[in-house]
Amino acid sequence: MTSEKTAAEAGATSPMPERRRGWLAFLRDVLIIVLIAVLVSFLVKTFLVRSFYIPSSSMEDTLHVNDRILVDEITPRFGGYDRGDIIVFQDPGGWLPVSTAEPRPPVVEAFDWLLSLVGLSAPDSDDHLVKRLIGLPGDHVVCCNALGQISVNDVPIDETDYLKLPDGETRASADEFDVTVPDDSVWVLGDNRYRSKDSRYNTDQPGKGFVPLDNVVGRAFLVTWPFDRFGLLDEHHEVFTGVPDPAGALAR
Repeated sequence: MTSEKTAAEAGATSPMPERRRGWLAFLRDVLIIVLIAVLVSFLVKTFLVRSFYIPSSSMEDTLHVNDRILVDEITPRFGGYDRGDIIVFQDPGGWLPVSTAEPRPPVVEAFDWLLSLVGLSAPDSDDHLVKRLIGLPGDHVVCCNALGQISVNDVPIDETDYLKLPDGETRASADEFDVTVPDDSVWVLGDNRYRSKDSRYNTDQPGKGFVPLDNVVGRAFLVTWPFDRFGLLDEHHEVFTGVPDPAGALAR
């Protein structure tokens, strides 16, 4: 009788360890899937696509303050950059003011870091800038001709489609300039031309206003937020169709 009871009790309790093992296996599988997803997202963010937000109005109306964009990192590595590309680059030195933001709690920093691994946060956006590429290595960029247009390699460009100017203003830049872009660098300007601290206003910095190609993260191609602005960005390459490449240019 005792042996029968013991067997019955064993039979009644045996499903519990199996059920526990089933939950453990399930949690293990979920953890593996999450880790793989984080790893894939990290690799994509590191080598293919990164997310940034727009902190200023310098690229209006192409990009608005707080827009979130995706940046293609890999294509330019193989095909180079084109005039008209909207590029994101790390501060070459002295372009951005020294940050005075208060340090955040370690928990917030850690959470933001985790989100950045999968591209849901962009904590380094304040250390980067976004502008339109106007001059490639070797290009001779001049402002302005009698019509107020910028010329690239002696060919005037019509920037009407993307340029934002103050009411009544027709000149593409309030300040004149005449530069030849050095090797391995680019010359950039904001679309909101009279409210953009771009290459023109950083000629007193060590880089003379030019952005080293090593500082360029990639080419912005998509607005992902807010949803009502979701869509591909227009680089307006047609504006530069008639511009010849200078001898020895490293454009492509």
